[in-house]
Amino acid sequence: MSLDKLKLSKPLASAMIEAGFTSARQIQEKVVSRIIGGQDVIALAPEGSGKTTAYIIGILLKLRYPIDEPPRALVLVPNAEQIVEVVEQFQLLNKNKLVIHGCSPTGGIQSQINAIAEGCDVVVTTPDRAKALYMKAGINANKVQVMVIDNADQMIKNGMQLPIYELGRGFLKCQHLVFTEVMHDKLNNLLEPFMKLPATIEVTDLPTPSVETIEQILYHVPNYKTKLNLINLLMSDDEYFTKVIVFVNTRFTAQKLFKSLDKRIPGAVALLKPMFFDIPGFKNINDFKADEKSRVFIVSNEDEVEEELNGIPFILHFDLPEEKKVFINRVVKPATDDEAIALTFSTDIELTLINKIEQTVGKKMELVDLPAGLIIENNPNKEKAAQKKVQRKKEEEEFIGTAFHEKKAKNAKDYNFSSKEKAKMKYKYR
Repeated sequence: MSLDKLKLSKPLASAMIEAGFTSARQIQEKVVSRIIGGQDVIALAPEGSGKTTAYIIGILLKLRYPIDEPPRALVLVPNAEQIVEVVEQFQLLNKNKLVIHGCSPTGGIQSQINAIAEGCDVVVTTPDRAKALYMKAGINANKVQVMVIDNADQMIKNGMQLPIYELGRGFLKCQHLVFTEVMHDKLNNLLEPFMKLPATIEVTDLPTPSVETIEQILYHVPNYKTKLNLINLLMSDDEYFTKVIVFVNTRFTAQKLFKSLDKRIPGAVALLKPMFFDIPGFKNINDFKADEKSRVFIVSNEDEVEEELNGIPFILHFDLPEEKKVFINRVVKPATDDEAIALTFSTDIELTLINKIEQTVGKKMELVDLPAGLIIENNPNKEKAAQKKVQRKKEEEEFIGTAFHEKKAKNAKDYNFSSKEKAKMKYKYR
């Protein structure tokens, strides 16, 4: 796709060519014009698709020239490393000499405020540091024209929701741009209060499959407790799930999962190298294969073990490993004719890694509906908050439009004395 379609200025076009950009990426073609037009945008695209370059081009075209005023663009990234990367990318294409400041979350805040006060067009920082700068008047909300949230899914995973929400609510007048690999309920709930009719742009092109994998099935669950309920429900079918290896991230999770499954299917669950002598287990996967009684074998990613998965009909990822390469090695189709199915449980937070795996493999996992009879565990904090909200709304409805309310029983009376009777009572009891 030609760079001409982006309608770049001559300085920016020459900078793109000098930097080695010979063509525009799909996400850039769809996003840049909307940034210039001032529309809020939620852009979903995989890693390496050109999301960062897209909003950098848009900001450079929108701001045009440096002016001696407070920052006009705020870019939020998850960590200090990405601050450096984004600032370098800005400088690579910044022919108009806009002043770009990267504010590290660990640096002295007063020196950063002083540097911004001397003149700055774009600030690149983390949500926590941006909030601190805003609270100390280092950033003027009335002057910011564009607020970018880059790698929003990663920020959710890192627990940065509160500063992002507060900044979004504080910078309501500006344009909001959100770039993420995946969209889920947690992210949607965060963005809804301050995004104004955003255009959602999604680029999901998969590369040519790099490896052949076994059949993959994905279960999208809301939380850990629902994961437990789901695996208990599935493993109760002993005719279908004859041999299953379950991968978890820690030995603590392995112990907890064993206790849960052992209540449902006693005698059929074992651990790899159990921590306690009274828990059934095996030293390796081959011993599990040879045992006729055990159907479910729980393996922690913390344990170093040779994973001989041939002949195991079901591979279940209760947790996703931190490295996508580990996951992919487990689901690569073996040279033998043995058929196998890989089941994966994923919460909202883990969807980013699912997306990275799909991009690497070049194939989407089959998302299936949760089975009938599964108990969906809700977040108790959310339930309490929802109940309080309903009660508050009810109280407001009762209060609005009414000047009087029903008296309490102790204050109610069914009599009314005349002034003459009151005078007699007063005289009598004086």
